[in-house]
Amino acid sequence: MHDDCEFCRTVAGEQAAHVLHEDERTLAFLDENPATPGHTLIVPRAHAEEVVTADEPTAAAVFETVRTVATALKSVLEPDGFSVFHTSGPLVGSVDHAHVHLVPRRTDDDVRLSLSRTPLEPDAAADLTGRVRSVL
Repeated sequence: MHDDCEFCRTVAGEQAAHVLHEDERTLAFLDENPATPGHTLIVPRAHAEEVVTADEPTAAAVFETVRTVATALKSVLEPDGFSVFHTSGPLVGSVDHAHVHLVPRRTDDDVRLSLSRTPLEPDAAADLTGRVRSVL
């Protein structure tokens, strides 16, 4: 546990949270400032800064908990869909503990997750594909 980590304190039970699900590797609790009703954070119990670079059992457990909680939220809230996202590095904000946002969505909600897009350039795509495949 990192003493200065809000989510480590939540996992340890030192900070109050509305826990929806917990198991030996993960904890899922309602976001204190939800974008929509049911907005849930899923965190690994062990401190990790990023989900996507955590060890395989931890990353798999986090996303299995995402699936488990989404199934329950779908049954209870009957949303039109979900947004699931993770940010890392300096984009994370004030909490430096890996977490995934699970946000139940409705067609009339005010949530805006927008990506500006440009067409994929074939040469750049081929170069990137080759470089990534070489390390996989």
